[in-house]
Amino acid sequence: MAGDKPRRTVGGVESIGAELASLQTLSRGELKGRWRDLYGTPPPANLGRGLLLGGIAYRMQEKVLGGLGPTTRRRLAQATNDLAAGRAPAAPRESIKPGTRLLREWQGVMHEVIALERGVQYRGKQFPSLSAVAREITGTRWSGPLFFGLKGRPRDGD
Repeated sequence: MAGDKPRRTVGGVESIGAELASLQTLSRGELKGRWRDLYGTPPPANLGRGLLLGGIAYRMQEKVLGGLGPTTRRRLAQATNDLAAGRAPAAPRESIKPGTRLLREWQGVMHEVIALERGVQYRGKQFPSLSAVAREITGTRWSGPLFFGLKGRPRDGD
Protein backbone atom coordinates (compact mmCIF):
# COMPACT_ATOMS: atom_id res chain seq x y z
CA MET A 1 0.00 0.00 0.00
CA ALA A 2 1.14 3.50 -0.64
CA GLY A 3 2.02 5.30 2.55
CA ASP A 4 3.06 2.06 4.26
CA LYS A 5 6.76 2.74 3.75
CA PRO A 6 8.52 2.99 7.10
CA ARG A 7 9.73 6.43 8.07
CA ARG A 8 12.74 5.61 10.21
CA THR A 9 13.46 9.12 11.35
CA VAL A 10 14.45 9.89 14.90
CA GLY A 11 11.68 12.47 15.12
CA GLY A 12 9.11 9.92 13.91
CA VAL A 13 10.18 7.40 16.51
CA GLU A 14 10.28 9.99 19.29
CA SER A 15 6.90 11.52 18.43
CA ILE A 16 5.14 8.16 18.19
CA GLY A 17 5.42 7.73 21.97
CA ALA A 18 3.55 10.96 22.62
CA GLU A 19 0.91 10.07 20.01
CA LEU A 20 0.39 6.63 21.55
CA ALA A 21 0.02 8.12 25.02
CA SER A 22 -2.57 10.60 23.75
CA LEU A 23 -4.79 7.77 22.49
CA GLN A 24 -5.91 7.06 26.05
CA THR A 25 -7.63 10.46 26.22
CA LEU A 26 -9.74 9.97 23.07
CA SER A 27 -13.44 9.14 23.19
CA ARG A 28 -14.77 5.99 21.52
CA GLY A 29 -16.04 8.07 18.60
CA GLU A 30 -12.64 9.72 18.17
CA LEU A 31 -10.94 6.32 18.29
CA LYS A 32 -13.27 5.01 15.57
CA GLY A 33 -12.35 8.02 13.46
CA ARG A 34 -8.66 7.42 14.04
CA TRP A 35 -9.13 3.77 12.99
CA ARG A 36 -10.85 4.91 9.78
CA ASP A 37 -7.98 7.30 9.04
CA LEU A 38 -5.37 4.59 9.54
CA TYR A 39 -7.06 1.57 7.95
CA GLY A 40 -9.41 3.19 5.43
CA THR A 41 -12.40 1.26 6.80
CA PRO A 42 -14.54 1.50 9.91
CA PRO A 43 -13.47 -0.71 12.82
CA PRO A 44 -15.28 -4.02 13.27
CA ALA A 45 -18.57 -3.71 15.11
CA ASN A 46 -18.49 -4.58 18.82
CA LEU A 47 -14.70 -4.17 19.02
CA GLY A 48 -13.87 -3.39 22.63
CA ARG A 49 -11.91 -0.29 23.59
CA GLY A 50 -8.76 -2.28 24.41
CA LEU A 51 -8.64 -3.96 21.00
CA LEU A 52 -9.53 -0.71 19.27
CA LEU A 53 -6.62 1.02 21.04
CA GLY A 54 -4.28 -1.89 20.28
CA GLY A 55 -5.17 -1.92 16.58
CA ILE A 56 -4.67 1.82 16.28
CA ALA A 57 -1.39 1.74 18.20
CA TYR A 58 -0.09 -1.13 16.08
CA ARG A 59 -0.93 0.62 12.81
CA MET A 60 0.67 3.89 13.99
CA GLN A 61 3.88 2.08 14.91
CA GLU A 62 3.80 0.10 11.68
CA LYS A 63 3.69 3.31 9.64
CA VAL A 64 6.72 4.72 11.47
CA LEU A 65 8.82 1.60 12.05
CA GLY A 66 7.67 -0.70 9.26
CA GLY A 67 5.37 -3.70 9.18
CA LEU A 68 5.78 -7.44 9.23
CA GLY A 69 8.53 -8.97 7.14
CA PRO A 70 7.84 -11.22 4.16
CA THR A 71 8.62 -14.42 6.08
CA THR A 72 6.16 -13.56 8.84
CA ARG A 73 3.52 -12.61 6.27
CA ARG A 74 3.96 -15.98 4.51
CA ARG A 75 3.70 -17.86 7.83
CA LEU A 76 0.51 -16.00 8.76
CA ALA A 77 -1.00 -16.67 5.32
CA GLN A 78 -0.15 -20.37 5.61
CA ALA A 79 -1.63 -20.54 9.13
CA THR A 80 -4.80 -18.86 7.83
CA ASN A 81 -5.04 -21.41 5.00
CA ASP A 82 -4.43 -24.30 7.40
CA LEU A 83 -7.15 -23.09 9.79
CA ALA A 84 -9.61 -22.52 6.92
CA ALA A 85 -8.97 -26.11 5.79
CA GLY A 86 -9.59 -27.42 9.31
CA ARG A 87 -5.92 -28.24 9.96
CA ALA A 88 -3.78 -27.13 12.87
CA PRO A 89 -1.22 -24.56 11.71
CA ALA A 90 2.22 -26.04 11.17
CA ALA A 91 4.87 -25.06 13.69
CA PRO A 92 7.64 -22.88 12.25
CA ARG A 93 10.74 -24.78 11.23
CA GLU A 94 13.57 -24.48 13.68
CA SER A 95 16.86 -23.38 12.23
CA ILE A 96 20.23 -23.51 13.87
CA LYS A 97 22.91 -20.92 13.23
CA PRO A 98 26.07 -21.87 11.36
CA GLY A 99 28.81 -22.82 13.79
CA THR A 100 26.42 -24.33 16.33
CA ARG A 101 27.75 -27.60 17.77
CA LEU A 102 25.31 -30.34 18.64
CA LEU A 103 26.33 -33.27 20.81
CA ARG A 104 24.46 -36.55 21.15
CA GLU A 105 25.51 -39.67 22.97
CA TRP A 106 24.33 -42.80 21.21
CA GLN A 107 25.08 -46.29 22.53
CA GLY A 108 28.01 -45.07 24.60
CA VAL A 109 29.60 -42.98 21.82
CA MET A 110 29.55 -39.17 21.75
CA HIS A 111 28.65 -37.74 18.33
CA GLU A 112 29.32 -34.10 17.36
CA VAL A 113 27.65 -32.23 14.50
CA ILE A 114 28.50 -28.69 13.39
CA ALA A 115 25.88 -26.60 11.60
CA LEU A 116 27.02 -25.05 8.31
CA GLU A 117 25.42 -22.40 6.08
CA ARG A 118 23.92 -25.30 4.14
CA GLY A 119 23.75 -28.67 5.81
CA VAL A 120 25.86 -29.99 8.66
CA GLN A 121 29.30 -31.49 9.18
CA TYR A 122 29.79 -34.82 10.92
CA ARG A 123 33.19 -36.53 11.24
CA GLY A 124 34.69 -34.24 8.61
CA LYS A 125 32.00 -35.01 6.04
CA GLN A 126 29.18 -32.70 4.93
CA PHE A 127 25.58 -33.93 5.15
CA PRO A 128 22.47 -32.20 3.80
CA SER A 129 20.52 -32.46 7.07
CA LEU A 130 20.50 -33.60 10.67
CA SER A 131 18.24 -36.45 9.63
CA ALA A 132 20.93 -37.74 7.25
CA VAL A 133 23.43 -37.72 10.14
CA ALA A 134 20.97 -39.46 12.47
CA ARG A 135 20.51 -42.13 9.79
CA GLU A 136 24.30 -42.46 9.47
CA ILE A 137 24.68 -42.91 13.23
CA THR A 138 21.77 -45.27 13.88
CA GLY A 139 21.36 -47.08 10.57
CA THR A 140 17.62 -46.30 10.65
CA ARG A 141 15.43 -43.39 9.60
CA TRP A 142 15.19 -40.75 12.34
CA SER A 143 14.03 -37.19 12.55
CA GLY A 144 17.35 -35.38 12.93
CA PRO A 145 15.95 -32.54 15.07
CA LEU A 146 14.30 -35.15 17.30
CA PHE A 147 17.45 -37.28 17.51
CA PHE A 148 19.60 -34.28 18.46
CA GLY A 149 17.08 -32.98 20.99
CA LEU A 150 15.97 -29.88 19.09
CA LYS A 151 12.31 -30.86 19.29
CA GLY A 152 10.34 -33.24 21.44
CA ARG A 153 12.14 -35.92 23.33
CA PRO A 154 14.27 -38.53 21.56
CA ARG A 155 13.43 -42.18 22.02
CA ASP A 156 15.66 -44.07 24.35
CA GLY A 157 18.04 -45.99 22.09
CA ASP A 158 21.12 -46.05 24.30
